[in-house]
Amino acid sequence: MPATQKAAAKKGPKLYSGARKTARATAAIRQGGGRIRVNGTPVELWEPEVARLHLLGPVSVVGELREKYDVDVNVSGGGFMGQADAAAMAIARAFVDQVRGSEVRDRMNAFNKYLLSGDPRQAEPKKFGGPGARRKRQKSYR
Repeated sequence: MPATQKAAAKKGPKLYSGARKTARATAAIRQGGGRIRVNGTPVELWEPEVARLHLLGPVSVVGELREKYDVDVNVSGGGFMGQADAAAMAIARAFVDQVRGSEVRDRMNAFNKYLLSGDPRQAEPKKFGGPGARRKRQKSYR
């Protein structure tokens, strides 16, 4: 086997990342039969159903292209919807990079503009003088 083929074989699948709030996801995509696994579990078994439907948004956009690739997603941190958003972003980036055409990118952006670029909203940090980011202790002047 030539050295370039050995190096390509050692590399493994290409990784794509996605993030939402404090959730982080990494997706690995390779040629396959259309399986999608999240943390080692088939996506069909992922609960709650609302988060699963949100995670499968980019898969519905690519359509028949799903049947050509297997996607493995590792996600951690955050809540279940943040994890679903992060995983959806990683899956969308993986499919767009595999196709390398502007058609899938345009369809993803038309479906949800945050699938490829990310959602910039974050929780506001807590300040001094109160129990939260904005709430302060009430004052009484009587």
